[in-house]
Amino acid sequence: MAEKIGFIGLGIMGGPMAHNLMNAGHELVVHSRHRSSAEELEGGGAQWADDPSAVAEQVETIITMLPDSPQVSEVIDGEQGILRTAREGTLVIDMSTISPVVTAELAHAAGQKAVGLVDAPVSGGDVGARQGTLSIMAGGSAEDFARAQPLFEHLGKTVVHVGEVGAGQVVKACNQIVVALTIEAVSEALVLGSKAGVDPVKILDVLSGGLAANRVMEVRRENFLRHDFTPGFRIDLHHKDLGIALAAGREYGVPLPVTAIVDQMLQALRVSGHGSEDHSALLRVLEEWAGHEIGQTVSAV
Repeated sequence: MAEKIGFIGLGIMGGPMAHNLMNAGHELVVHSRHRSSAEELEGGGAQWADDPSAVAEQVETIITMLPDSPQVSEVIDGEQGILRTAREGTLVIDMSTISPVVTAELAHAAGQKAVGLVDAPVSGGDVGARQGTLSIMAGGSAEDFARAQPLFEHLGKTVVHVGEVGAGQVVKACNQIVVALTIEAVSEALVLGSKAGVDPVKILDVLSGGLAANRVMEVRRENFLRHDFTPGFRIDLHHKDLGIALAAGREYGVPLPVTAIVDQMLQALRVSGHGSEDHSALLRVLEEWAGHEIGQTVSAV
């Protein structure tokens, strides 16, 4: 049965996710940093709330989809946060990607008010958000996960309860390592092949049919080939995510050497003014180092 739920954070990911919930029949109470991002949802019947506490006054289930730990902390436990007005038994589902440590702190604060919290970061980017095919990795009690799962079914294709609160963020850090390193590897292959005189289109065609096949080449194919770095997932955010992964590595005593290298490549892009571009713009770094832009005509060696 459809319920009235709150949704806070209507950016590249949150906006499409909220639309999918409305299309599934749920009433929404929404809030975002800029009200303009809620205009289309309001036009479809969503109700605007001026702050997170106003959302919590009206619903018992709230989804948050925000950029980083400070924003999530402010929305959940700030002066006008969810916990100021949330009723006992309210469930907060944080689908942002943030620090597992911050998640644990927020879960403790929520528990003090008998409010449940599930951390459920996602993978799949803007395409997955629009299509409702996200991979969702959820941490929380079995009871809270069971409450959240019907909503997840409208947002994702792969939904896995990975453990207690905080486990979702740990798995997301693992995911972001693999995605970043895959983008970097694909970029290396494209620059090498192209500079040696091979058509990048054919490189991707062949690699996609063998053991090297991966979702990055499928979803970001045109980004690479057209140098279209319109953000689906911004470099700034992926750099933040690798920072979380590296911090987790230090916490648990796990060396992450290649992650550290790609983290610095992302940082170089940010410093040079490309932080708002899509993470596939990692290609720029390899092209600059090689003095070659893929697609240029070069005689094969």
